[in-house]
Amino acid sequence: MVFWIIATLLALICATVLGLYGLRGGASNVPPAVYDLQVYRDQLKEVERDLARGVIAQEDAERIRAEVSRRILAADAQLQAADGKTVSHSNGLRFLVGFGAIAVVAGAALIYTRMGTPGYRDLPLQTRIAASEQARANRPAQQELEARLPAFEMGDDVPADYRALIDQLRDTVAGRPEDLQGLQLLARTEASIGNLAAAHVAQSQMIALKGDTATAEDFAELADMMISATGGFVSAEAETALREALSRNPQEPRARYYMGLYLMQVDRPDMAFRTWDTLLRESTSDAPWVPLIREQIEELAWRAGVARYQLPDENRRSGPTLADMTAARDMSPEDREAMIRGMVAGLDERIRAEGGTPGEWARLINAYAVLGDEPAVRDALARAREIFAGDPENLEIMENAAKEAGFVE
Repeated sequence: MVFWIIATLLALICATVLGLYGLRGGASNVPPAVYDLQVYRDQLKEVERDLARGVIAQEDAERIRAEVSRRILAADAQLQAADGKTVSHSNGLRFLVGFGAIAVVAGAALIYTRMGTPGYRDLPLQTRIAASEQARANRPAQQELEARLPAFEMGDDVPADYRALIDQLRDTVAGRPEDLQGLQLLARTEASIGNLAAAHVAQSQMIALKGDTATAEDFAELADMMISATGGFVSAEAETALREALSRNPQEPRARYYMGLYLMQVDRPDMAFRTWDTLLRESTSDAPWVPLIREQIEELAWRAGVARYQLPDENRRSGPTLADMTAARDMSPEDREAMIRGMVAGLDERIRAEGGTPGEWARLINAYAVLGDEPAVRDALARAREIFAGDPENLEIMENAAKEAGFVE
């Protein structure tokens, strides 16, 4: 109700200003003949001055007086003819001004009812967070979402002998539910032919069979299959799989990408932006999720309230990448730690020399935290706080990076 009162008052003020301006313009709408008469009278005075100074002869002065007098009579006749129309013109102008004022107010109300959101309440931060939590709690189940999509049909491009092998694999796994390798193969096979609902069922059975030995990659693969089976919607079950993956490895890239997607779907663009921005800056340009993020993150930044967001350079390397960390698994523990420390030190030196983006600072803090170098974490966090003291949104990105890596002050 308050909105409508304010909007109506603003519309009336605008209409009043326009009306007063129109009426004032109408009041000064003097007939042209009045100005002509003034000019002609000034010309007569000029003739008398010229005659007194001897600039013109007497006969020329008489001729000019006659011509100017004729024009005065003509202008006076025009003025008399226009005088009778002044009242009707003024009334017509007032009618137009009044009609315009009504049109402004009514038009504004009509446009708002068509294009605005009448009755929509204000959404303070706590209200939006509560709405997000409600959306999260009421998310449809995986099975319900899959039921909305067309049932799977194997394409004609699948050869008959391959179809027979798939049927044989299904029968074998059904008869040997404890066969871990069989379940892994079945999940991948079903996913390869697009039967994603059956794929995530097999993947779930495989994870249940693994128990506590199930990895972050196993759960990320399960979430990938579930989300793909619903056409991109993150169900409650898929969310659980994502959180299981991230609890085992907070750096698991697919889980982080899908977690950002999930946060968008529950209307938390602030958290989604931080998740995707950090992942984007930590990934190489050939990572499959990079083009998906780059396509949407600028709009996401705007929704998160991040002004003047700039996409990171696709070809810029800023320290150890996910591929580097994966390659390090094949090294001895000493070589692995030395390689990682060297990369982290290189990132730190470059940030000191050239400055760094919020995502690179977050990555540096996270890397030191993962290495267990608490003094370095404190030092990097202190430097970041000093540099981004006037930018609470970006500072929060770095604070969250330290918390996600397990660093607690």
